[in-house]
Amino acid sequence: MSKTERKIFFNGRIFTSNPKQPYASAMVVSDGRIEWVGEQAHIEGMAGESVDLQGRRVLPGIIDAHLHPLYLAKAAKQIACTPPLVQSIEEMIIELQKQYESQTSNEWIEGWGYDEGKLTEGRAPTRWDLDQASANAPIVVTRTCGHIVSVNSKALEMAGITKDTPNPKGGQIDKDENGEPTGILRESARHLVLDVMPSPTLEENSAVLAELSPNLFAHGITAITDLMALSKPIDYLDMYNEARGKGLKQRTVLYYMWEDLQKQNRLDEHTTNRENPIHIGGIKLFSDGSVSGRTAWVSPPFLGDDENCGIATTSKEELLAAAEAAEQSGVQLVVHAMGEQAIDLIVNTFYGRKGWLSDGPSIRIEHAAMPTTQALKRAAETGIAFVPQPIFLYAEIESYLNNLGVNRTKTTYPVKSMLDAGIKVAFSSDAPATAWADPVDPFVSIKAAVTRRAYDGTDTGQEQRVDVPTVITLYTRAAQEITRIPLVGQLAPEYHADFIVLNQDILEISPENIDEVYVEETYMGGELVYQRDVLIKN
Repeated sequence: MSKTERKIFFNGRIFTSNPKQPYASAMVVSDGRIEWVGEQAHIEGMAGESVDLQGRRVLPGIIDAHLHPLYLAKAAKQIACTPPLVQSIEEMIIELQKQYESQTSNEWIEGWGYDEGKLTEGRAPTRWDLDQASANAPIVVTRTCGHIVSVNSKALEMAGITKDTPNPKGGQIDKDENGEPTGILRESARHLVLDVMPSPTLEENSAVLAELSPNLFAHGITAITDLMALSKPIDYLDMYNEARGKGLKQRTVLYYMWEDLQKQNRLDEHTTNRENPIHIGGIKLFSDGSVSGRTAWVSPPFLGDDENCGIATTSKEELLAAAEAAEQSGVQLVVHAMGEQAIDLIVNTFYGRKGWLSDGPSIRIEHAAMPTTQALKRAAETGIAFVPQPIFLYAEIESYLNNLGVNRTKTTYPVKSMLDAGIKVAFSSDAPATAWADPVDPFVSIKAAVTRRAYDGTDTGQEQRVDVPTVITLYTRAAQEITRIPLVGQLAPEYHADFIVLNQDILEISPENIDEVYVEETYMGGELVYQRDVLIKN
């Protein structure tokens, strides 16, 4: 697009996420970048193609700072073990059985998204439940959090798991009173089964990623992350670059698992170059598991089980070694932590240490569900960023109440306290790792953060509410500051013209109706890449 072919967008209600100029009614785009933004009266007589925004609300493109795109794409092809399709283990068995009967061979059957808090039986499915769907084909159903799987007897057999199999480091094989595996595998133990499943090819994975791109645009998401990138059996950087050739258009940052990088270092000046549309942004570790799955490393223990404080999955020594590698390569250290003890381990390990990055936080804590007052203070002083997910409380309220109780639930994901402490915060979905039919939808998360009420109306902590402009900022400019994707996240001169047009004014409607907002158009570099109910071929 040359200067003479510039596009002039006018008659809009533009929220820029730029604190120096938060609102505008027009903007000029040239060569994919914003040339000017301001009030419509100042563009009269300017040459260029005019685009009427029809008085609609415009936001910068959404940046999902913690996502699992490949899992999200694959989940769409698996059995959704979530309401309204599945509300009990009995219904889950029926759906799995239908899949088995439709198959021509005993291939693996996969499901995702169950949450025992929503199931009629109030428990996770066991091997004996899943055996009723099929005793011949291996079955694996992933819990909503992604940290726990339930498998049938055939899958246990193929993985060689018996009553004599010890728990792997950082994991747990649930066993009954007779010592027999129940089929429930927690944290690293799930890999005993996952590692024997057939691996799709790079070609197959890149194809499903490319297919996901339009769905992300439909939600206004123009930049994504992958928080569990691997180098084997398929290298994710190669896979995403292949997907880009097939049609994946979102700007993408990959965070490689520390365990993988120790075996095969993928960090160099080229792979970490943030000018590349797909690049490596950090090293990822896990400090614990999930609150809803009772594997987060908490203190005090989970409600009704004084001996269960969850599972610790890393150490101070491992954190320091990974941080040293991150510093040498100029990338972030990214650590999953939900429980108080898991967060404290990270914050106390790095408290008082100077970060190695000058253009963003050197250390990110993913989720940060239950930080103590001291952890908030120390994280702010050390420059550690937090990346929480508002949809967790909204969608998984039953499990949080069962595991933490009412009062403790209201203090989880204390976003206002994080911001008041001076911590950099970005919002994200962690999709598909939550019990919601459309887990990547940012407007559900925005509603959850603004109202602090669950989907069923349960109060999840009114003191931690934040306003709509703040939440949008946490999904845009603040998310850019934490992901470090260059020149996105706000509508300002020199920035990429990535923006979305909404069907309703999210800044004016009742907070209770925010989940009814949808994207009518998505632009990247000033080019229309999505229009609702219209197929766009690029």
